[in-house]
Amino acid sequence: MSGNWKIAAVSIASIVLITVNLYLIEKKESKVERTVFVENWTKVKKDTITDTIQTNGVIKPVEEYDIYFDAKKNDFKKFLVKEGDSITAGSSLFEYTATELDALKASLEAEKTAAEGEMAGIEEYIGKLRSYQGTVTSEPEAAIDESVEKNLNIDITTSSSDLIKSNIEQEMYKQELEKNRLDEKVKMLDAKLSSIEEQSSAIVTTSEADGVVKNINKNLDNPIISIVSTNMAIEGYFSGEEMKKAEVGMTIKASSSDSKKALKGTIGRIHSYPAEEPSLKKDNRFPFQALIEPEGEETEPLLVGSKVNLTVITNEKAGVPSIPIEAVQYQKHPYIYKLTNKGHVDKHYITKGLKAEGKQEIIKGPSVGDVILLMPNVAVKNHSYFVTPIKFEKVKAGTYKKFTSREKVRYLLLGILEK
Repeated sequence: MSGNWKIAAVSIASIVLITVNLYLIEKKESKVERTVFVENWTKVKKDTITDTIQTNGVIKPVEEYDIYFDAKKNDFKKFLVKEGDSITAGSSLFEYTATELDALKASLEAEKTAAEGEMAGIEEYIGKLRSYQGTVTSEPEAAIDESVEKNLNIDITTSSSDLIKSNIEQEMYKQELEKNRLDEKVKMLDAKLSSIEEQSSAIVTTSEADGVVKNINKNLDNPIISIVSTNMAIEGYFSGEEMKKAEVGMTIKASSSDSKKALKGTIGRIHSYPAEEPSLKKDNRFPFQALIEPEGEETEPLLVGSKVNLTVITNEKAGVPSIPIEAVQYQKHPYIYKLTNKGHVDKHYITKGLKAEGKQEIIKGPSVGDVILLMPNVAVKNHSYFVTPIKFEKVKAGTYKKFTSREKVRYLLLGILEK
């Protein structure tokens, strides 16, 4: 008899459970009807998003200097260097004789005077930079010389003092380099003038920069000598789409099988005209040059012609709210679903920022740490209840004991009905 009683009790319980389930499912505006099974979710994270251009390049000298010879007014004597020779500024390249030494001397003296005048102008300009640099922190509204403001190439009224000082330091460094170059030029001109005064027959042409002799034209056709700089750069091409994002000054990173260390630098030059004449049959390619930052005396020499994989950082934002791109839904406006601690799935419209690397910046919307729904498998109604898979490894008996009897029954029914 006891066995029949147990069977009857189980049968009755089953019928009651099924009846309750059917009632809850068919009931209009039932909570069960609006319950979403959430299997994949994530949190809004504080992250760094970097937008890049991936392209290729080749190692080449930064500059090439051509040396010319006027065969109509001068008689060539001999070359003083060979192809492949490493030379420094002031190194003798070739000798020739001239009949109009006085005119040449006057020309050299005028060139020296001009160079000295440029040096004086640079010294005055550097003085203005130093003077303004000292007022940036103490007097933000201090008057600035027009030439200084123009060359800094930034908006003084909106830029921070740190940015202004950084630009001033870069500008002073560039001017010091130009001053040193002019100083070397003056020394070279002094050497030429001294040579003219000491001898009236042979005149020596010298190099204006350090480099390597790339080519010598023994037929005396111009350029008679070509010199390439010892500093290396990366040259390559941007597509039309990449040109819309690329700008001079952007940071680059490069790697090559010929170099153990990663290369760093900036975009130094971008040609606005394509490498080949525009055509309907070909995609446009725009040449660019990236300058490589030196890393000290121990930097391994770069092999001319080495192929590199190049990354151009076009935009980067650090410490911004970020979510996976697949979490963003679209209707008229982009939105996401946020999982609240009250068990609801709520729709939140967002304002998007930078998108790259599979990440989407949120300018306006949920905050860092909020839990959001990834790509749902079914349509989601706003303010629905949600349930998630049980992760048994995280289930603790102590947590279960904190629920009230009503909560235990509610969550049990929701779990059964969702399945």
